[in-house]
Amino acid sequence: MTINEFTTKAIGFVFRNIFQYPRFLKYKVLSNCKQVTGKPKIYQPVQINGKGSVIFHKNVRIGVVPSPFLYSGYTYIDCRKKGSTIVFGEGVQINNNFVAISEGSGIEIGANTLIGLNCEIYDSDFHNLKSDQRMDGKPLSAKVKIGENVFIGSNVKILKGVEIGNNSVIGNSSVVTKSILEGVIAVGVPAKVLRDL
Repeated sequence: MTINEFTTKAIGFVFRNIFQYPRFLKYKVLSNCKQVTGKPKIYQPVQINGKGSVIFHKNVRIGVVPSPFLYSGYTYIDCRKKGSTIVFGEGVQINNNFVAISEGSGIEIGANTLIGLNCEIYDSDFHNLKSDQRMDGKPLSAKVKIGENVFIGSNVKILKGVEIGNNSVIGNSSVVTKSILEGVIAVGVPAKVLRDL
């Protein structure tokens, strides 16, 4: 082993065990969801909250080394109500600073989907859109379903009621407000189909 290799391994050991471990522990203590099934491979701290359930199938990976925000951010998963469910299919890989919040019908992410940095997925508006009901009215909610082998770029937001078909690609910084067919590339705000794959 060369001096450079030894130095790199030593620095990695320090960051993982001295700097990252307390952060992992902190977000684990802050988590309050009691219905978590499966164990993902975790490379960035994860906080899982809510009264609903979170299901991780085999080989789910959360966090990427090296990638931005590895040491400063965290992943936030929240099924706020009983009956809300967030499901991660087998082989899903998620980059750093991911957010998924279900307050209604749930979020389902299909097998082998890749999710970029800073992505957010929501199945609810969280507040009623009518001004006189904004604080105490019932918000609109609809299930989000992402197919298998989907590639979602960085900084993408996926909103309530969206379905994304198998094998599709969502370009960086897109806001997905309507369903996307399978086997296409969609980009923009709001996201529109650019072309077939």
